[in-house]
Amino acid sequence: MGCATTSQEIKTSTAEHEKVDYFADNGFGNAVAVVQHPAGIYHKGVTYVCYQGPLEDPYVASYHHETKEWKGPFKAGVSEMGKDSTRDKIDNHGKPSMLIDDAGTIHIAFGGHGGMSIQGDNPLGNYHYGKNMHIVSKKPLDISSWEISENIPPFGTYNQWIKMDNGDIYLFYRHGAHRSNWVYQKSTDEGRTFGQPVSFLKHKRRDDQPAVDSWYPWIAKGKGSELIVVFDYHICTDSNVIAGKNMHLPKRYNVYYMVFDTQTGIWKNAKGELLDIPLTRELADEKALVAQTEGSWTFQGVIDLDPEGKPHIGMTIGEEIEGSRRSAAKTMCHFKFDGSEWVASKNTGLPKGNGDIEVKSADEIHFYIEAQDENDLGEVARWTSTNGGETFQKTKVLLQKSKSNFAISALIENPHPDAQIIVAQHKPGTRFKKMFLLGENGPVMRDKKEAQRLKIEEKE
Repeated sequence: MGCATTSQEIKTSTAEHEKVDYFADNGFGNAVAVVQHPAGIYHKGVTYVCYQGPLEDPYVASYHHETKEWKGPFKAGVSEMGKDSTRDKIDNHGKPSMLIDDAGTIHIAFGGHGGMSIQGDNPLGNYHYGKNMHIVSKKPLDISSWEISENIPPFGTYNQWIKMDNGDIYLFYRHGAHRSNWVYQKSTDEGRTFGQPVSFLKHKRRDDQPAVDSWYPWIAKGKGSELIVVFDYHICTDSNVIAGKNMHLPKRYNVYYMVFDTQTGIWKNAKGELLDIPLTRELADEKALVAQTEGSWTFQGVIDLDPEGKPHIGMTIGEEIEGSRRSAAKTMCHFKFDGSEWVASKNTGLPKGNGDIEVKSADEIHFYIEAQDENDLGEVARWTSTNGGETFQKTKVLLQKSKSNFAISALIENPHPDAQIIVAQHKPGTRFKKMFLLGENGPVMRDKKEAQRLKIEEKE
């Protein structure tokens, strides 16, 4: 399978060193995800990565491509979550995402799942847990020491960073728990200060049933000063009783798209029609709808533009299972805008799994997807279309492990060919995850002693 690993760990030995295919062994919970992005950045010959480590704290490592040298991982901060022994589940919503500003300072946001009422009034939503935090490197491009920057609200979760070509920084996040607006904050001074949160997706109570409108967007750079947004709708119902317990159901439906011109402040749909912000469910259904998914649940949209500026969307969609907290395994689906309408690709051959999209041309489209087969063989692979998304073929296996599945990040920002995506291995019976940096040649190798040098910082 080309440069893929086998189900056994890759190891190379010399008299002095033994190499392994993972760069750290202390990933914790769902250590990375597509939604918190970017989790990795390639900058001036170095790939920087971040992930959730022991006690849900953020960890950072770097790989120098010319010298093939790893540094870290270093614990960059302390999360408000993961320290309460009365909670038996890992929250996972406070995973870190990162940005490097024009001065070389590294920024990380982490630690929040909506915040708590003891932190003050949340005017844009409700509360849940944790505290959204912003930390910065004390020295440019130095991942070994960090300091807290108290300049964002504590109520955020799902942090997404974007730096524009002019250096402006945008931080997008949900301003609280499920029943909260999605907002952005802008900085024009390299993250020293931020403007007030601006709402762009509105939560509100429905009139026709006991539920509240909620959303899950994913934001990326578009053309010039534009940002592009793919999102799905979450109906947050007041009560879902399953097996005698009142449980929150992750009911997510439909696919939507819009564009934000950061210079003019104008929001519009794919046809160029203006949108009033914050966007409501009614207006989204009228003007921003890409596809309806009645009877199926959606999860985690991703987006990219082709060289002609036309958007291509990936969204995982799976059958809704009545009475269950989960839907069936979701298949990656492809949508594109042809200039006048949205077109859904049919029978693409894409697998069930989550991942990111990269559009090289109107015809050449890549998906990077984690998947697991019926024999519990976990795989991270690139799937390619050369006919505009009509069909896809598996063209590169980046990693395979038996009796495993993977948590996968979004594509690394400005990726080096050897370091395109980050994954964490989930294997039965293991509490901590091995972390992999994957590229065209498979995993980036590391000295075994370095990869395992950290002592576990949590009691088993």
